[in-house]
Amino acid sequence: MTNTEKNFRIESDLLGSREIPNEALYGVQTLRGIENFQISNFRLSAYPEFIKGLAITKWAAAMANCELGVISAEKEQAIIGACKEMIDGKLDAHFPIDMIQGGAGTTTNMCANEVIANRGLQLMGHNPGEYEYLSSHDDVNCAQSTNDAYPTSIHVGLWLANMRLKEHLMPVIKALHDKGEEFKQILKIGRTQLQDAVPMTLGQTFHGFASILEDEIKHLDEAAADFLTVNMGATAIGTGLTAEPGYAGKCVAAMCKITGFEFSLSQDLVGATSDTSCLVGYAAALKRLAVKLNKICNDLRLLSSGPRCGLGEINLPPMQPGSSIMPGKVNPVIPEVMSQVCYKVMGNETCVTMAGDAAQMELNAMEPVMAQCDFESVDLMCNGLDTLLSRCITGITANVDRCDRYVRDSISIVTALNPVIGYDHSTEIAKEALSTGRSVYDLVLEHGILSKEDLDFILLPENMIKPVKLDIKPLK
Repeated sequence: MTNTEKNFRIESDLLGSREIPNEALYGVQTLRGIENFQISNFRLSAYPEFIKGLAITKWAAAMANCELGVISAEKEQAIIGACKEMIDGKLDAHFPIDMIQGGAGTTTNMCANEVIANRGLQLMGHNPGEYEYLSSHDDVNCAQSTNDAYPTSIHVGLWLANMRLKEHLMPVIKALHDKGEEFKQILKIGRTQLQDAVPMTLGQTFHGFASILEDEIKHLDEAAADFLTVNMGATAIGTGLTAEPGYAGKCVAAMCKITGFEFSLSQDLVGATSDTSCLVGYAAALKRLAVKLNKICNDLRLLSSGPRCGLGEINLPPMQPGSSIMPGKVNPVIPEVMSQVCYKVMGNETCVTMAGDAAQMELNAMEPVMAQCDFESVDLMCNGLDTLLSRCITGITANVDRCDRYVRDSISIVTALNPVIGYDHSTEIAKEALSTGRSVYDLVLEHGILSKEDLDFILLPENMIKPVKLDIKPLK
C-alpha cells in the first residue's frame, strides 16, 4: 500500500521518523513543535501579518542566494511561488503551531521552511516530502538561522501590523473631532479632581479626546521605525557563519525590492541578534495608546452616568439591557470592554518587558512570547477601536439642558469674575453661595458688585472658554 493510500507520508529528522498527514504542507519538525507546545490558543495561523513577514524574509533570502549562485533559478522560483501564496493568505491553515514556544522560534522558522518547501515541491511537479528536489533546510533555509530569519520576520510583520493599527485609529480620531464640532456651542462645567472647575464647551472635551490620540500616531511610528532595521545575515549569533560573502546586503536589498519599504541592515549583527528592545519599545507605544484610550472611556462613562442620579451630560447609545434584576438599567458596555482591552495591552507590555530582560549571551530565547504579545495587542486594539467607533462614539448625544443647568448652578463660574472683582470678593461670593445655596449670579447683583450688563458680558460662553481681555471695573 502506498503512502498516498495510507493518507500519510514518512519524514525523518535527528530524533527519528514520523508520519505526516498527506494534506499537511508542514513537516516532521513542525509536528514535533505541535506536540511539544500545547500551551495556548494563540496559533500562528491567526496572525497573517507574521506569516507575511516569514514569506517576505524567505523570498528575499531565495533571491539573494540565487544571485550568489547558491541555489538554482528553478528552486528560487518555486520558493517565491510558495511565498506569494503565503502572502495572499492561501497557506495560513498550514501554520497550526503555538505562538508561545521554546527554542527561540525554531518551530516557527521550520514550519515556514517546511510549508514553503512542500508547496514549492508541488509547484515543481513533485510530492510533499520529496526534499531531494527542494530542501526545507538546504534551500529554503539556506544561509539562515532561526536567530536571524525569525526576528526579521517579526519585524516585517509588526511593521505591517502598525500600518493596520493606524488605519483603525484614524477613523476614531475623526469621529471624536466630528463630535467636537457637533457640540462646540454646548457650554458645560469642566472638572478637576472630580470637582467643579471652570466652564468649557462639550466640543472642547471631544476635540481634546481626539488630539491626545493624534499625538500617539507619531509615537507608534517612531517605535515601529525600529522594525526597519534587521539582522538578516547574522545566522546563528551574528558572525554570518554559513552565509556567502555579500549575502546579508543582497538579502536586505531584496526585502526592500519586494515590499517597497526601506529596510536596512544592523551595523552590528552580534549585538542585534540578542537585542529585542524594538519589541519592548513598540509594546510601550501600544501601552501609551491604551492609557489614553482608557482615560477617554472612563470619561465617557462618567459623563454619561445616571441617567437621573449621575452627571448625565451625554448619552451613550444603548447597546443591551444592563441587568438581570433591575428593569430599565442600561450599562456603558462599549467603553467598559474597551477599557478591558486597554488593561490587556498594558499587561502585555509588562510581559514583553520582562521577556526582553531575559536575553542571555548572544540570544534572547523568550522572543516568541514577546512577538505574541505585540501582535495580540495590535489585534485587540484594532477590534476594540472598531467597536468603540461603531457602537459608541458615532451615537453619542448631548444633554444640553443638563449641561446648561450645571453651568448656571455652579459656584465655579465665580472664577471668571476674578480678573474684574478680585480674588477676595470672589471668595466671599463663593462662600455665601455654598452656605445659602443661592447662585453666584444673583449674589453678585444683590451685593451691587457689578451691573447686570457687565455681569452678563463676563459670563457669555464665548468669554469663558478662552483668554479674553475684560475692560470692566467693579461698582464697589
